[in-house]
Amino acid sequence: MIAKIEAAIPFGFEGKLVEVEGDMNRGLPAFNIVGMASKTINEAKERVRSAIVNSGFSFPDKKVTISLAPAELLKDGAYLDLPIALSVLILSGQLLKMDVKSKMFIGELSLNGEIRPVRGIINIIETAKGAGVSEIYIPKQNLAQAALISGVEIYGVETLQELYLGLKNQKTIVAAGEIQNGLKIDATGQESPILDHIRGQEMAKRAMEIAIAGHHNILISGPPGAGKTLLSKAAANLLPELTPEEMVEITKIYSIAGLLKDDVVAYRPFRSPHHTASATSVIGGAGGPGEISLAHKGVLFLDEIPEFPRSVLEALRQPLEDKTIAISRANRKMIFPADFMLVATMNPCPCGYLGDPTHECKCTETQIQNYRKKLSGPLFDRIDMNIEVEKVKNDDLRRPLGENKGEHDVVKNNIKEAILRQRRRYGKDGIYNSSLSSFEVTKLIKLEAEAERILANASERLNLSARSYFKTIKVARTIADLDNSEIILAKHLAEALTYRRR
Repeated sequence: MIAKIEAAIPFGFEGKLVEVEGDMNRGLPAFNIVGMASKTINEAKERVRSAIVNSGFSFPDKKVTISLAPAELLKDGAYLDLPIALSVLILSGQLLKMDVKSKMFIGELSLNGEIRPVRGIINIIETAKGAGVSEIYIPKQNLAQAALISGVEIYGVETLQELYLGLKNQKTIVAAGEIQNGLKIDATGQESPILDHIRGQEMAKRAMEIAIAGHHNILISGPPGAGKTLLSKAAANLLPELTPEEMVEITKIYSIAGLLKDDVVAYRPFRSPHHTASATSVIGGAGGPGEISLAHKGVLFLDEIPEFPRSVLEALRQPLEDKTIAISRANRKMIFPADFMLVATMNPCPCGYLGDPTHECKCTETQIQNYRKKLSGPLFDRIDMNIEVEKVKNDDLRRPLGENKGEHDVVKNNIKEAILRQRRRYGKDGIYNSSLSSFEVTKLIKLEAEAERILANASERLNLSARSYFKTIKVARTIADLDNSEIILAKHLAEALTYRRR
């Protein structure tokens, strides 16, 4: 007798179908699992045995073999505990094949039969839906995330015994459509300042408004205490609201990373890794997505960017361009989304006081050059906006905060309106001016004659690369959107050029 249970596991940003086959024969009692199973899955033998017995069922006193197909696919995690247990119950005659027909089961089992949540549940649901599965049974704690996916019947269960009774129509199991989306978390995990709290730095505030409105990468340089970090963190409260599709994408990434199992992400991420972070933790690896993917549709903030290892900074070049990251290992290749806005800060020199009239710079010319070379030309070329800030004047520091009241709300509304104009122009959500290819810039963006003349002269004078040339146009397009202008005027192009410097 053969028992077959449908299941699925996360695989990168997608998922893979797995068929759990069970066979039982006469012979010495044994419980074997085959099919490229990791140590975690091999340990399922003890979890499943105890869960079955402690749930009031009997474990067969025969040779039981479980095969996980396809055999060449490496399986990891505790996702398959539940389908393995159901296979054993079918083999022993405690469940019928018809009880599990056209259904999929996912979940980790505790020793007492409780069904624990798993990560990557959205991957699994989307994979099952694509395969035409009509019903999916998952841990009840995963229902909030699962409810984000429509078009498939999803049921949440808490114990193996409850699932058994539900399959036998002796108990009603909670469906995803019958619950609310549970708790919502802020992916930033911290309180962020607002523009009303920042004294002075009017040009920097304007630049941040433009950067967020068009999803442009921005570098802020200046002396210590100028407010670079405070201004960058204020960006978290200026980000637009998530669309339903973006909420699913971000929640999916955080679930894969194991950062949440029973909540959904309600806000755009603001990730701020320390400069000692490894390349794997920033870019991602076999263990899951890194910081650039956790910042998807949000902000990746690199404070004091020259302090990051050169290997980490150079690894950012490809995802900044492609908006994805491909992670290749010996036996598999995974692709994660990485459509983030880079916000970075740096000092003018290692000590921070180069050009400061009130502090003497103690750095040598070699130290200054080595410090600046940390940011390579190709990486700098991928940054849309580069601004320099000065130390805030004492008069501005003494100004009461109440004078700026309402500034943050005005800027946030301007950003919202500019994004709506981009949405109407490009016909869909999630497409910003910074997202356009050079072909799309030529086709969709119009400049007045004077603006074209200014750009041509600046391109020659500043020796702009092709990438910088088109980035200048895209920044100017965002400035025009904030100005509610259908075409790029000379003043828009001139302002955009002030943000292109080395």
